[in-house]
Amino acid sequence: MSNTSSPIIASGTEGSLGRGPYKRLVLQNVTVIDGSGAPPYGPADVVIEKDQIRSINSAGRNTDLTQHGRTTDSSAEVLDLSGHYVLPGLIDSHAHIGFSHQGPGADYIYQLWLGHGITTVREPGAIVNGVPFTLNEAARSDANEITAPRIVTYAAFGAGRGEPFRTPKDAEEWVSAQADAGAAGIKFFGAPPEIFKAAIEEARRLGLATACHHAVSDVARVNALTTARWGLTSIEHGYGLPESMFADRRLQRFPASYNYNNEHDRFEQLGRLWHEAAEPGSRVWDETIDELVALGTAMDPTLVVYVASRDAARARGREYHRDYTAPQAWQFFQPHPETHGSYFTDWGTEEEVAWKENYRLWMTFVRDFYHRGGLLTAGSDAGFIYNLYGFGLIEELELLREAGLTALEVLQCVTSNAATLLGRNDLGIVEPGKRADLLVTAENPLANLKTLYGHGHLRRQPDGTMARVGGVRYTIKDGIVFDAASLRANVRDMVATERERLGVDAPYTP
Repeated sequence: MSNTSSPIIASGTEGSLGRGPYKRLVLQNVTVIDGSGAPPYGPADVVIEKDQIRSINSAGRNTDLTQHGRTTDSSAEVLDLSGHYVLPGLIDSHAHIGFSHQGPGADYIYQLWLGHGITTVREPGAIVNGVPFTLNEAARSDANEITAPRIVTYAAFGAGRGEPFRTPKDAEEWVSAQADAGAAGIKFFGAPPEIFKAAIEEARRLGLATACHHAVSDVARVNALTTARWGLTSIEHGYGLPESMFADRRLQRFPASYNYNNEHDRFEQLGRLWHEAAEPGSRVWDETIDELVALGTAMDPTLVVYVASRDAARARGREYHRDYTAPQAWQFFQPHPETHGSYFTDWGTEEEVAWKENYRLWMTFVRDFYHRGGLLTAGSDAGFIYNLYGFGLIEELELLREAGLTALEVLQCVTSNAATLLGRNDLGIVEPGKRADLLVTAENPLANLKTLYGHGHLRRQPDGTMARVGGVRYTIKDGIVFDAASLRANVRDMVATERERLGVDAPYTP
């Protein structure tokens, strides 16, 4: 199978596949999980006017809304959703619009996101498709000219330059140019300290957010605690955190044969990194967390993007690949030394055992950070390492649950916490005055987060048969109602069409 010549993906198709917005829309008889951390309540009627939540009428202890605030406007569009749950639209805090080697077009990615109730994504870097492309897609989404979540665009530090930054002033001028272009933030990987610090400070001065994947190639000079002290908004993945807590060394203990450009080496040793840091509960561990919380630095761990490292066979065999993974994406996932994240060229027991311990320590840090008041969000970084758009964010929620958060706390991370990270006080909570970005599902996600997966959850039925239940029913963005099941069906059709066009079968691992 050959890839297309241009890496830039086809942009979203003009037009909306949703209905509305309506002068008045009523979601009737729902149970509300509002995203703030409050427990569910209902039955309630959520009244939406155009793109805003106008009111929420709840019966209190009475289960009959007829005499307790029922909307009587005969012109309103009413959806009777008895037995359904309403949540804020999910926010994927680390989501890339893949390039042409990862899917047949942006519609494929957008509809997977919306099909999972994701109404907002933060695109940290716009690395392959470029900042102009991403900003244009974001503007089209904001205007609801395309079927897509809202897109918050960060520029990768140095994007568009033909040479490295030489002085702090160069960095400041570049950051200023990104602000003028409309970027919401800057994504860093690393830089010489004086240049890095100047860029973060200039971004803060201009009101731009900052995020950093603390690359192994630069973390010896600048770790996560250093950038947090400079004013970094969010730490991406887990890089830079263990290095902030080395108690008996200053550098990670790399084997002499290590080569950062060899991704098998890179990820094998990454799986041993947390073991080199201070132990959970130690003075260094506690002081690091306390300082990060005090500084207000957010953590966006994206646990899901590396989870295949602790069980590669399970990741290859994820049930959803059969129907939802486009042939371009499946090909991109296959082990290859020149493809980023495709490092399972000879991945064995020793690597997986190390990664399982890595996750135990990493998850402990994530849990402790959250429980001490840290701003924790949820991101998928999908498109890499057998991790697919939409599905990846739901698995991230499961991994946060595994880390020790309750399901209610997990949903807070992916809604109101994420809105706080983005500086969007109009998103993330189901309450009057907020934007009408919502998710509607027939299953209770607090009882089972798996019911949010697009391919559903397998459950035995009363007649003894097994059937799939769940999946988001409606995704509402700006008051526009999308049939999430229809969007997922569109994706399945796209995948089938691409397999036929390219002459390939469903995913197969030899």
